[in-house]
Amino acid sequence: MKRVVAALIVKDDLILACQRTRHQPMPLKWEFPGGKIEEGEQPRDAMRRELEEELGIVAEVGVEVVRLVHQYPGGGSVELRFFEVRNYQGEIENRIFHEIRWVTRQELVGLDFLEADLSLVNSLAAGKIL
Repeated sequence: MKRVVAALIVKDDLILACQRTRHQPMPLKWEFPGGKIEEGEQPRDAMRRELEEELGIVAEVGVEVVRLVHQYPGGGSVELRFFEVRNYQGEIENRIFHEIRWVTRQELVGLDFLEADLSLVNSLAAGKIL
């Protein structure tokens, strides 16, 4: 099972959403920034590393908000750990995505998110978490 971390970066009641490029698997789908936990790496360390690589920030990784397992049709499962990030150093810069966008909770549901993120997106939009 692939183990992944993702950040719910919150600023002034807005959440950062990121769109994959045309050249990535599941092209142009929206997601939260993050990535694979490397062998022997702790989830919070992976989260800090991924945010530095993808957005150029040094994040203060907060609490783990949600952990879920998603099974994709045709095989392949992923364990996703979502962490809250409210504080970071540096200016966010788009290093790898097609687009990044600050959105309201309600705007999240209008974006074409990865299937694995949909239950979290709906919970965020409904105000059930964060």
